[in-house]
Amino acid sequence: MEEGSKKAIVAAFFANLGIAVSKLAGFFITGSASLLAEAGHSLADTGNQGLLLFGSKRSKRAADLAHPFGYGPERYFWSFVVALVLFSMGGLFAMYEGIHKLSNPQTVENPTVAFAILGFAVTLESFSLRTAMREARHEMRPGQGWWNFIHTAKSPELPIVLLEDTGAELGLAFAIFGLAMSEITGNERWDAIGSVAIGLLLVAIAGILAVEMKGLLIGEAASDEMLTALQSSITSAPQVNALIHLRTMHLGPEELLVAAKIDFDHELTISGLADAIDTTEALIRSAVPIATTIYLEPDIHRIAST
Repeated sequence: MEEGSKKAIVAAFFANLGIAVSKLAGFFITGSASLLAEAGHSLADTGNQGLLLFGSKRSKRAADLAHPFGYGPERYFWSFVVALVLFSMGGLFAMYEGIHKLSNPQTVENPTVAFAILGFAVTLESFSLRTAMREARHEMRPGQGWWNFIHTAKSPELPIVLLEDTGAELGLAFAIFGLAMSEITGNERWDAIGSVAIGLLLVAIAGILAVEMKGLLIGEAASDEMLTALQSSITSAPQVNALIHLRTMHLGPEELLVAAKIDFDHELTISGLADAIDTTEALIRSAVPIATTIYLEPDIHRIAST
């Protein structure tokens, strides 16, 4: 895991832990459904940061007979589990609590305490989000937008923290709005509506995360920039006549599988062909350092007749 990703996860972990404790205390004092929903949200986020760190540690295990390509995809698997936790523990719980309080509204006691806790949570979440955004900028391409970064990043941790923290800020806004409307109108159901809104938001974010992680789990190709670098390094290699086809797949954020059929000089001896393949591999690794596993197959480029 990149150092920037680790910083963002650690910052999010401690921020969410502090927020979860304060929200739970606030719920016991005030009985606010929105505070309880937000407490569930923060507890889910805290557990999720732990899962991301756990997945990173597991992914570093050396390759073995059962897993000859290593354990890099563990980071993608545990990131997918994060989406499931956010959906169930965060989203469904918040919606259940909100619907329950809509049927059985309860008066929010000590609303000042509730607002103070939510304000404290906004401060900590803003710190966590700012940390994630700062670290993400180090990995973003010039002119790249936030959504494009989340959609195309091969390292799952920063996109997850960015989505979680953005969702947390929006959820806090829903909670504050629900509590404020309850106080203004005297109708306790507004607080419950805030909880339902938080649940729907978390379910939506969990869905986005699940879709993004699914793509990584089943295997995504290298980025367009990497593909261009790979093609250039192969076609510029000595003794290469043509690149017939190229296939790539991420085995992990920093591990890329490269497989290619190449038309080498037809006059090469077996020994010369082996040397040409070694040279081409070296050029590939120089151009794309994360190309950890490379398979090159010599072939003859046959142009289909029309």
